[in-house]
Amino acid sequence: MGVDAIVLAAGKGTRMKSVLPKVLHEVCGVPMVEHARRAAVAAGCDRVIVVVNPETEPAIRELLEPLGCVFAVQDPPLGTGHAVLQALPLIQGEEVLVLCGDTPLLTGDTLGAVVGLRRETESDGVVATFEPADARGYGRIARSGVQVEGIIEDADCTPEQRRNLKEVNSGVFCFATEAIQRHLPNVAPNEKKGEIYLTDVVNAIHRAGGTVQALGDLREEEFLGVNDRWMLAEASRIMRTTILRRLAEGGVTIVDPASTYIGADVRCEPDVTILPMCTIDGATTIGSGSQIGPNCWIKDATIGRDVRIFMSHMDQAIVGEKCRCGPFSNLRPGAVLEAGVKIGNFVEIKNAVVGEKTAVSHLTYLGDATIGAGANIGAGTITCNYDGFQKWRTTIGEGAFVGSNSTLIAPVTVGDGAFVAAGSVVTKDVPGGALAVGRARQDNKEGWMAKWRSRKAAESGEAENSTQ
Repeated sequence: MGVDAIVLAAGKGTRMKSVLPKVLHEVCGVPMVEHARRAAVAAGCDRVIVVVNPETEPAIRELLEPLGCVFAVQDPPLGTGHAVLQALPLIQGEEVLVLCGDTPLLTGDTLGAVVGLRRETESDGVVATFEPADARGYGRIARSGVQVEGIIEDADCTPEQRRNLKEVNSGVFCFATEAIQRHLPNVAPNEKKGEIYLTDVVNAIHRAGGTVQALGDLREEEFLGVNDRWMLAEASRIMRTTILRRLAEGGVTIVDPASTYIGADVRCEPDVTILPMCTIDGATTIGSGSQIGPNCWIKDATIGRDVRIFMSHMDQAIVGEKCRCGPFSNLRPGAVLEAGVKIGNFVEIKNAVVGEKTAVSHLTYLGDATIGAGANIGAGTITCNYDGFQKWRTTIGEGAFVGSNSTLIAPVTVGDGAFVAAGSVVTKDVPGGALAVGRARQDNKEGWMAKWRSRKAAESGEAENSTQ
């Protein structure tokens, strides 16, 4: 029995005050609508239909179409029921799960339970419900035993209903496809707003003698809908706590959860330690025994086992086992450190492979370069990779020694075991085992300093007398 999901993502989100569509705002590094899609897939949905509006369709399609989603366009926006109507022609499964694209905390377990209850009871529909601390603004569930007779919008509730009906609609539904296709097209628009409400399908099914059940006693925070930036921050806080707890339960030490920000797609092996003031995001993986922090920002990096990174930035870098990075190192996209590399303070690596057990201890820029194993790169070394028009590559061989304050002007190769003298400007290839000296000859002038001081003192006295 196939199940399709309809994700409602056509709202314009004006309260976000952003040119970015609301559902594309990220919670823990992942757009909200992608969180919704993942939850639907985890619940067993075979197909995800996303309802969008014409303005937001291109950006949402760019994100989700490669992931297999199909799209329905709601124009103009005339309510949740009208949005689902646009998706009905695309439904192929025997069941349809409906959820909102701005509820990033929904889990596959909860959605799967909603689908499971509908199958178990063979009812026409199931609505997920909960009892909030403050029910204002929520549609209230009217029950007769286990059967849901209707959902009453908050604005339409009598004072007595507001007092007595504590169970509310979460916005998550599962319907038999045949039932929603039969009843939804006959739902009349609301008299006050002229919109078609999905909740009125529940009322229509009940009036026609069908059955709708509620899956209740669910956690309120899971259904948090994001309407503004503060609610976005609140959703991020809740999810961040969930992520940190999951990692800790999997054997990761989180020294200070209050100052640690880890994205939803980050994966850590057991015995990783995360020190305070770290942000780790994207598709980052961290191997066992590694210690990260304090004060690190890492995104989309692959970090091996027993690595030590502190007070450093990393973006799309690969770090082999037993490497040491920091403080104040910056590994940019394309940086690859093989096993046992040492990257010290104020070192920047970009699109460069650094061979195993190579030391780049401080004050260095290596861009568009290949560094052999066991090399030593002295302080102040720079690969001049850009000539104003294109990038050029530098190659440094195994066991090479590059002295401090050297400038390597690409394209250039320093051979295996070669030695570049400190302060050299290297413009030609250096053969393996050779010494390269690319600096002006030093000329010492004996007694020069005393003569210079005497002359300057005399000049200073003359200047003083001239002003008197």
